[in-house]
Amino acid sequence: MTVSVKTMLSGKERQNYPVSDIVFPPTQLVSLISQDMTLMPGDVIACGTSIGVGSMKPGSTVEIVIDGIGTLSNSYE
Repeated sequence: MTVSVKTMLSGKERQNYPVSDIVFPPTQLVSLISQDMTLMPGDVIACGTSIGVGSMKPGSTVEIVIDGIGTLSNSYE
């Protein structure tokens, strides 16, 4: 199964890329970070994105969608 990360900016898809494109695998990121700090349920690890999101303006909503996991949504005020 190929897992993809989608970035939506104000309802428009701006990115859609496979997790396999990430430089460091998620398991390695979690392992390295957890050596320096305690990760708790609900913690988010921000790893950057590929190009293409575009400019955010006040009132924009950014959603990160990972099929099978869920959606993280934030408004830019």
